[in-house]
Amino acid sequence: MSTRRTSRSWARRLESACAESLEELGPGLITGAADDDPSGIATYSQAGAQFGYGLMWTMVLCYPLMSAVQLVSAHIGRVTGSGLANNLVSTFPKKVVGVLVAILLIANTMNIGADLSAMAASASLVAGGGEHVFVILFAIASTLLQLFVPYHRYARILKWLTLSLFAYVAVLLVVHTDWTGALIGLVWPTDLGRDALVTVVALLGTTISPYLFFWQSSQEAEQMADEHRKPLERSPGGAPKQFRRMRLDTLVGMAFSNAIALAIIMATAATLHRQGITQISSAAQAAEALRPFAGPFAFLLFAFGIIGTGFLAVPVLAGSGAFAVAEVFGWKEGLEYQPQQAAGFYSIIVLATLIGVLIDWSPIDPIRALFWSAVLNGLAAVPLMAAMMVVVSSKRIMGQFTASRPLLLFGWAATLVMGAAAAAMLLTSFA
Repeated sequence: MSTRRTSRSWARRLESACAESLEELGPGLITGAADDDPSGIATYSQAGAQFGYGLMWTMVLCYPLMSAVQLVSAHIGRVTGSGLANNLVSTFPKKVVGVLVAILLIANTMNIGADLSAMAASASLVAGGGEHVFVILFAIASTLLQLFVPYHRYARILKWLTLSLFAYVAVLLVVHTDWTGALIGLVWPTDLGRDALVTVVALLGTTISPYLFFWQSSQEAEQMADEHRKPLERSPGGAPKQFRRMRLDTLVGMAFSNAIALAIIMATAATLHRQGITQISSAAQAAEALRPFAGPFAFLLFAFGIIGTGFLAVPVLAGSGAFAVAEVFGWKEGLEYQPQQAAGFYSIIVLATLIGVLIDWSPIDPIRALFWSAVLNGLAAVPLMAAMMVVVSSKRIMGQFTASRPLLLFGWAATLVMGAAAAAMLLTSFA
């Protein structure tokens, strides 16, 4: 009897610890999941289709780098109580920050258009019907979520939407995988030719994206306001607990993001690459191509995953742009406000989504728009990352909570790697 009581007690403690850990996951988890948007899925699918398991090592390289950058973003938001753009304006000339934010907004809008198009194409594959209708329906649903659902509820919806990404793990479980080849690809580069390097640059650009920097810093500030907490610079007593939470949240979120990316690469390597299909131009095309080789169940899971992650990513793309613009102009911003209370902030969300819809109806090729959004993101990422490292090192802004030496080391390493990737992308794009 005593042993049974002890085991029950341990079970209750374990359950309580797990529940507490899950409750601490928020901005980092959502940011990591939003990184696997339909445009990212297309990139990972192309990597798996063209190179099999050969480029999986790239995601292992990405993990510490993207974790450091996102942790810097979270650090800035929680310590100062305001988003990244607001802190950049207080450190650098406003015109310079304005140009970077304008690039971010243009790239985000193009990405929204491409993501809505991929979601609509996937829905059309599953249910039939016109893609344009689905684009409009998805855009309206996404916008209404942001306009009329209070942040504390909206954050829970986003957290639940991350579960849609497990569809790709399920796909991996129903296809025949060469686990030995996957393990080798995970730890050893087997192809460093020109085409492989171009794809590596695309993977880095897809994984370490500027809109995620703005989103996570703003969500830390938003969550703090929602919980009626003061910034750490004004209330340092809670710093150790908050830093532990941010580390857990960010490391888990980025691990989740990279695990899903690896699952997509492996699934397409095990099916499309094996069958000689090496060119994938969109996430929906990857889903359709899977059908004859992986069966209708895998096809449906892949398609529903695209729709689910699109619902997660489109609000993050629109929201991150709105936070950045509002902070530069000093507008009232935040998802906890009603639309009439923060009209400028919400107008950016609506406008970015509307233009994204128009891209789908225009002669502009969404895949071409996605290419140019990647170029713009690559151009904006490096100066933004360097600026973030300056901010997080500044005692004037961060007070006693400047970044630790390991975080600075990994953050600057990520900046250098992205600088090299951006230079390579420009050389390969215009060669």
